[in-house]
Amino acid sequence: MQFMALIYNAEGSESSYEGGMGKIMADYWKFGEEAKAAGVMVTGDALEAVSTATSIRERNGKVELTDGPFAETKEQLGGYYLLECKDLDQAIEWAQKIPTAKYGTIEVRPVMVFDQ
Repeated sequence: MQFMALIYNAEGSESSYEGGMGKIMADYWKFGEEAKAAGVMVTGDALEAVSTATSIRERNGKVELTDGPFAETKEQLGGYYLLECKDLDQAIEWAQKIPTAKYGTIEVRPVMVFDQ
C-alpha cells in the first residue's frame, strides 16, 4: 500500500533544527538511505521555495494565475516521499523519522487506488 508523506514547514523554521542546515541535510540523506534499504521509499523530492509557486484556478470559464501558493498559511509544502508500507502504522513509523517532523509537520495519506 502506498502512502504520501507530505512535508510542511514555515520557511526559515529549519534554523531551529539542532545542528543547522548541514545537520538537516545529513539527516535527510540518512533517512533516504534507510528507507531505500528497507524497501519502503518509492521516490521523494524537495520543492523550491513558495515564492516560485504559481496557483491556477478556473472560475466561470476564466483561468486565473496567482503567484505563490493556493493557501495563505504559515506552513508550506516543502517536499514529499512516496512510501510503500504494509499499513498506516508502518507509514507513520517511517514518517516520524523525516527530519522536518522535529520543527514542522509531516502529513501521511494513503494513495487512492482506482480500479483498472
